[in-house]
This record gives sequence, structure tokens and C-alpha cells, in this order.
Amino acid sequence: MLGRFLELSLATSRILDSWQFYQRLGFTEATAGEAWPHRYAVVTDGRVALGLHDAPLGGPLLTYVQPGLAGRLAALEAAGVRFQHRETGDDTFNEARFEAPDGQLVRLVEARTYSPPIQVAPTCIGWFEEFALPVADLGAARAYWEGLGFVTTAEDDAPWPHLSLTSDTLNIGLHLTRELARPTLVFSADDAGLLRERIAGLGIEPDRGLPRPLDPASHLLLVAPEGTRLLIGPPPA
Repeated sequence: MLGRFLELSLATSRILDSWQFYQRLGFTEATAGEAWPHRYAVVTDGRVALGLHDAPLGGPLLTYVQPGLAGRLAALEAAGVRFQHRETGDDTFNEARFEAPDGQLVRLVEARTYSPPIQVAPTCIGWFEEFALPVADLGAARAYWEGLGFVTTAEDDAPWPHLSLTSDTLNIGLHLTRELARPTLVFSADDAGLLRERIAGLGIEPDRGLPRPLDPASHLLLVAPEGTRLLIGPPPA
């Protein structure tokens, strides 16, 4: 329904610092286009793309490509989407935004804003699992995202109640906990000890704000210069 996932759009006034941070972790740069009037760069691990925008965005945006966007807005509104902003026309780059429950912002754009790299090497932080969202009502959030085309694939109570949902291009986790203070990129790695050594060798220090129920022997939290949280833990059972 939303289209094809393009990127997690991140606002940063320190775009070079952010770009260098992700490069050190092993993300691959994509070729950014000229759709935006501000400075813009994209990095990817092959599963998730991060768009670095030197512009205020109001928070991280889940950005999707929806061809023929202007003609799709009415159908999306009929399905329950309430757009906060829309900009369409023959002489503008068409986009529309709405806010999901619990404050997550979603943006739809007419066309791609970058070209994916031909080859992507693995990063040092493992496999991207999901974009984790803290929610206040697990059932209501599940119903909303399923209404947008996501499918629930797993449900668990450890380390706190959470659901995993998938679409054809992005996995989202819904987490009912105050320990997850903000949206977080979740990765899995087999050897936490080796990962710590690699991170230390890159001159990156894990953040001390690891959620308390998580074992620090097998989990670590990184915070990018623009504030994005990257949580790395063992692979799911």
C-alpha cells in the first residue's frame, strides 16, 4: 500500500560526521540524486538505506517510493491515512507525509532519490533485523501497521512484549517498553566479543544507555552523530 521502501531519512546538521561514522562501520555509499535542495547523502548495508539530510525533518522518516503519488492519495486516505503535508504538481517533486500512532513519521515520494550501489560489502555490525518502534498499545499499533500492508511474523514477551512485522522491503518491530526510548535500528551479530574489538579498533565507544533488561555481554548500543541508535545483539532464536 505504501509503495517500496526507499530509506530511513535522518536529519543531521553534521552530515560529514554522520557519513564518516557509517562508513567506518562498513556501510556503502549510494549515489545521491538532486531531488532535495539541501545537502544529502545515502549509505546502505544492502538491507536498509539511511538517507542523511542536512535539513530539519521533525524526526526519522520512513520514506517510501509511490509512483503516481498524486493519484494515489485519495485511495490512501480512504484506507485511513491522514496526511499532514502534501506537495504535488507538475513543477515540483511530489511528496506527502503522515504520522503513524506513537509518533512515527512516514513520507511518500514520487520517485527514487538515489541510485543503489552495484555491490555492497557486509558491515561490521552484522545483519539488519528491524526498525524498532516503542509503542503504547501493542494491539492498536499492530492493527494500524497491518492495515498499511505489513504482516506479523513473530510475537514474544522477552525481554519485553514485542511484535515483528514485515513487508516486502522492510521489517518493523513494535515494542511495548519504556526501556526503548526512541526508534532504534536493530542488528544481529554472532560474536559480541569480536564485535566489541572491531568497534574499539574503529575508535567508536558503545553507549552506556543499553536498555537494562539486555545482557551487556551479548548486546551493545551505538549512537551515531545525528542521534540514531543502533542496537546490536545475538541472532534471533
